[in-house]
Amino acid sequence: MAVSVDTGMRPELILGPVLYLWEPGAWRDFYHRIADEADVDTVVIGEVVCSKRMHFHDALLDGVVERLVAAGKSVRLASLALVTLERELKLTHRLVERGLPIEVSELSGHAAMRGRPHAVGPLVNVYNAPTANVLAKGGATSICLPPELPLSAIRAIAAGSPGVGIEVFAFGRVPLAISARCAHARIKGQTKDNCRFVCGEDPDGLMVDTLDGQEFLALNGVQTMSGTVQCLLGDVPALLASGVSGLRLSPQACDMAAVAALFRATAEARLTGQEALTKVRSLYGAQYSNGFLHAVPGHMMRQVSVP
Repeated sequence: MAVSVDTGMRPELILGPVLYLWEPGAWRDFYHRIADEADVDTVVIGEVVCSKRMHFHDALLDGVVERLVAAGKSVRLASLALVTLERELKLTHRLVERGLPIEVSELSGHAAMRGRPHAVGPLVNVYNAPTANVLAKGGATSICLPPELPLSAIRAIAAGSPGVGIEVFAFGRVPLAISARCAHARIKGQTKDNCRFVCGEDPDGLMVDTLDGQEFLALNGVQTMSGTVQCLLGDVPALLASGVSGLRLSPQACDMAAVAALFRATAEARLTGQEALTKVRSLYGAQYSNGFLHAVPGHMMRQVSVP
């Protein structure tokens, strides 16, 4: 039997941006299905990883946003995670000028907001409550904490930053690093400047194995991700009891509407964490982990948490 946790509020489900390069038609159809079928409250959309990819989906962005809003979803536009060129900084400022809610992925985006309300994504290093409060003074109304934080740190940040919505990265390959170089292109015999967008050949990331054959990391263009998929379904009651207001789901090449339904059912105590984990494994045959939350190596999977 599922155990109810009284948090005083309905937790928000946030669908993060697609971090991979998906073919334009598939990208559009994914969001149309999210609009029509997924029980999520907020959808974050836009290119975060590589500015060279933006032209693939720019022409579709307005139509997708309209479809999501018409379906009753809140929409945030995400900024780039690594701004290294003047044109990329200009892209960030243009994003702000669109007038839609913004989620910043690094501090130049935060500065571009000039104190206006905005969200902060999981690639900004917020490791304590004083940092969260500094960002809140600059306009941050919600912060998705970095995926590698343990539950004790999450609890302390939530308690020490009242008035700020605290989100956690609850599902998806963990974004570990962004580089100025592109290992994905290099491993396929290309250079970053002439990459031919080979990252699009791996819509769920390119797995990197250790010498003894263990899946270790995944490459996604200039981004390095975890080989395992972080899945905190079994930890939802503990997270909600710790002051977390939102659960972030990062899109993978699987049925994300069904994944969202499992998180909603677990948050509302209609499924136990263990029941939900069994169901998600049948949906998406990845190796799952929750080690970071339990302060052990991130690739590990610990037992269901108790609040």
